[in-house]
Amino acid sequence: MAYDTSEGRLREEFFTPGSASFTEFLAAHRPGLLPTRSPLPDGVRAAPGTVPHGTTVLALTYRDGVLIAGDRRATMGNLIAQRDLEKVHPADDHTAVAFAGTVGLALDMVKLYQVELTHFEKIEGAPMSLSAKATRLSAMLRQNLGQAMQGLAVVPLLAGYEAGRGRIFGFDVAGGTYEKTGFHAEGSGSPYARGALKKLYRPGLSRREAALAALQALWDAADDDSATGGPDIGRRIFPVVSVITEDGFERLPEPETEELSRTMVEQRTVRPDGPNATV
Repeated sequence: MAYDTSEGRLREEFFTPGSASFTEFLAAHRPGLLPTRSPLPDGVRAAPGTVPHGTTVLALTYRDGVLIAGDRRATMGNLIAQRDLEKVHPADDHTAVAFAGTVGLALDMVKLYQVELTHFEKIEGAPMSLSAKATRLSAMLRQNLGQAMQGLAVVPLLAGYEAGRGRIFGFDVAGGTYEKTGFHAEGSGSPYARGALKKLYRPGLSRREAALAALQALWDAADDDSATGGPDIGRRIFPVVSVITEDGFERLPEPETEELSRTMVEQRTVRPDGPNATV
């Protein structure tokens, strides 16, 4: 409880000077609220195929900033657990995080990360640098290492805009942080998505070109990875595509994403293996 029920006021820890990290505050005073606390006993692993997993997410820089996208499918073994999962979320005005891995833990981690950045800005009076945001997310992943070793891994993808350019950070389950140049993808379909982006990416893409490249890459991932979902024209479920520019985070409107997806699908009816690389 935040309040001292006997006095009707906030408890002492809320007035004690400390770190600007909300995660560290919870670890010290309410560790049970952290998503990094394992729900499984020591030595027990989650049985394969019993927990929903998100699959493919990607990001690429373009002329005005950085674009980040993800498919909508969550799988549980050989079953489709959800068809319209949201894997791309704003972290603050100029940063977004997407995830692959254990869905429940990932969503809780995203919420905690959003609060972490807001809390820091309120305490310090200024936002973190993008590199510091990556370091803070890395620390949260390191706290989740025990669950990752039990089969409940979360692998995020961080994208942001700073100092006039877009930047992309990838991570491993142990919290290792790697800044990526141009583009990156995570999740079960990421090898195929990265392969597509290798041939489609070039510096200076327009927003539309970058969005189409992302959709083509997600299609290639879905074509070879059964856990990744492509555009579902019948149900009108399309990948989430968002951009971060000098003006901040923006999710592409659904009509725009639908039009781009339909354009890409029409192109694939002519060239099923996708467009050739420009030479």
